Amino acid sequence: MINTIIFDLGAVLIDWNPHYMYRTLFTNEQEMKDFLATVCTSDWNEEQDAGRSLQEGTDLLVAQHPQHEANIRAFYGRWEEMLGEPFHDTVELFRRLKTSGKYKIYALTNWSAETFPVALARYDFLGWFDGIVVSGIEKMRKPVPEFYQILLDRYQVDPQTALFIDDNYRNILAAEKAGIKSIHFTSAGELEKELEALDLL
Repeated sequence: MINTIIFDLGAVLIDWNPHYMYRTLFTNEQEMKDFLATVCTSDWNEEQDAGRSLQEGTDLLVAQHPQHEANIRAFYGRWEEMLGEPFHDTVELFRRLKTSGKYKIYALTNWSAETFPVALARYDFLGWFDGIVVSGIEKMRKPVPEFYQILLDRYQVDPQTALFIDDNYRNILAAEKAGIKSIHFTSAGELEKELEALDLL
């Protein structure tokens, strides 16, 4: 019997995309994509999500790619411009689950401790959660097993009665290894179907 639902945030409830900001700096789309694939990469950003300071991460990259200094510094200097709208259809599913009163609902997110307050101020629905575990604060991130365990221990969640929702299949596999039933998020419509199939909506 599922009584706890754990949401990922980015790409599930919140539209975060570096392209939104970098399109104002690059006139060539392919050059922008190459920059994000080889300089300000996902792996580099995830180190800040795992607790490295924005300053340290930025300085490290500038030392490696001095010719790209201005664009590297823009990543966190103009980070807020990478935030888009909430995914309203998913937020509506969250609202329905919340107002049913049947579930404790938590967030488990890979997010820098330094930028997360910006999201908290922008998205009211983040206040609906019964608790949020932020990787940058804990200095570890998904898919590290210990990160999932922090949430389970802190909020006394039985993994056998929990459901985890994430867009990254890597993170789904780790949750399932921890004994948490999971849904690989692809769209709000598909999530709604899967929640209904589990008789949760």
